[in-house]
Amino acid sequence: MTPWLTVVGIGEDGFKGLGKNARHALLRASKIFGGQRHLDLLPACIGGEHLTWPSPFSLDPLLALRGEPVCVLASGDPMFFGVGASLARLLPCDDMLILPAPSSCSLAAARMGWPLQDVVTLSVVARPITALNAQLFCGIRLLVLSNDGQSPAAIAALLRERGFGPSRLSVLEHLGGKAERRIDGIASDWTDPEIADLNLVAIECIAEPGTPRLSRLAGLPDSAFRHDGQLTKRDVRAITLARLAPVPGELLWDVGAGSGSIGIEWMRAHPGCRALAIEADDGRQQLIEHNRDALGVPGLQLIRGSAPQALAGLEAPDAIFIGGGVTREGVLDTCWAALKPGGRLIANAVTLQSEMALMAWREMHGGELTRIHIAQAQPLGEFDTWRQALPITLLDVTKPFDA
Repeated sequence: MTPWLTVVGIGEDGFKGLGKNARHALLRASKIFGGQRHLDLLPACIGGEHLTWPSPFSLDPLLALRGEPVCVLASGDPMFFGVGASLARLLPCDDMLILPAPSSCSLAAARMGWPLQDVVTLSVVARPITALNAQLFCGIRLLVLSNDGQSPAAIAALLRERGFGPSRLSVLEHLGGKAERRIDGIASDWTDPEIADLNLVAIECIAEPGTPRLSRLAGLPDSAFRHDGQLTKRDVRAITLARLAPVPGELLWDVGAGSGSIGIEWMRAHPGCRALAIEADDGRQQLIEHNRDALGVPGLQLIRGSAPQALAGLEAPDAIFIGGGVTREGVLDTCWAALKPGGRLIANAVTLQSEMALMAWREMHGGELTRIHIAQAQPLGEFDTWRQALPITLLDVTKPFDA
């Protein structure tokens, strides 16, 4: 079947830069959707009705025309943070023909002389800029799609705040068009020049001496988190996350999240990892919100309330971590019932009562119990000795597929 919808990627060079198939699709279309800037690039010979996207943005007017020959205009590659990706989640592949142009990141990599496969690409278009915090490592190159002309200054400020002031920035405007321009600078000295809304920021990350190294592997320093003392400590956190085994696309429930450290490190493991942090305490909720932004996972969703009541109606998880509340009636059973078959449940206990609850629950459902002892060398007078932290009992159980 011939697709009724054609999504055309168009560059700053406009209609003349399109290939034959894209031109023919636009000539045949009864209606053409796009932003006003894109529609203005079309010549008078394109007779289809020009329709701008509604505000707030919605695909409903387009989807209502299913069956008519319709075109959508999008910037560059529609499948790269574009409307094509949104449509692909709603329509079968056979309904669409996607004709991409070079993406802004492809053009930027060419201008910068950076091999695209070695660059991290991301977008802050209608997205929190704090997501950049998860990508800041010395020597890494980033290509960031800006939301508007103020984005470069906001990015420079974020780099300075995170200890990456020496980073080199290049702002590339109107890539591929007559108005293309490049502005170079250093984050620490960024003067906030006037910049077009249509821009991309190329960043060569350079850290100041002494800037903390925040690896994406589990076990960030405790100092990376703001907390009130209720924090799964570094070594135990690393062991716990190794048992949780984050996989792209999977969802974690962090129950009794405290400062949110487990959910945050789960999401830092891969951009596709998702997490819900369930926490009842107002002060700790604020800590979670700070930590998730500071560590680059603003997408972590905070659920305000206590388990098990706050768990009702939540999306079924692939993994669950219970850091507090295992003695609360119904918490373990509610989590187990909600967990997907094949999912992992990890619970940590410190007190005798919580340890007894895990042992009793294990008698019914199985799993593996592990006792974790951590000791650190600390001064004792003129000498050093081992200071033992409170031991942790860890329950690790996988839900059977026939449960």
